[in-house]
Amino acid sequence: MIHDITGLHHFHKRKRIYLKHELYPHPNKWKRLLDTIIYPVALIGPILAIPQVLKIWSEKDASSIALITWVLLIIPAFLWVIYGFSHKEKPIILSSSAWILIYLLVITSKIIYG
Repeated sequence: MIHDITGLHHFHKRKRIYLKHELYPHPNKWKRLLDTIIYPVALIGPILAIPQVLKIWSEKDASSIALITWVLLIIPAFLWVIYGFSHKEKPIILSSSAWILIYLLVITSKIIYG
C-alpha cells in the first residue's frame, strides 16, 4: 500500500482521530472495500461519458444535444467540487472536476457543431 511507504497513512490516521472521523482503515471490511474502490468509481462515470463527446466530434453534429441542460449540469458539479474541498474529500473533488471537464467538452461541441 503506497500510504505505508510514504508515511501518509500515519498522518491520515492521526488527522481522522483528531477530527473524530471514523477509523481509517475502517475495521468494517465493507467500508474498507468502499475506501479502496472509491477512486476508480469517481473516474468511471465521467470516463463513460467520453464516447458521447467523441461521437459528437467525429460526426460533427450536436443538434440533438440540449445546451441548457449541459450548462445547468455544471452548477451542481461545481458545488460538489466546493463541497469536496471544504470537507477535504478527494474522491468528490476528483469526480466532480472530471464531470465539469466532460460538460465543458459537450458544451464546446454544441457551440461548434450545434
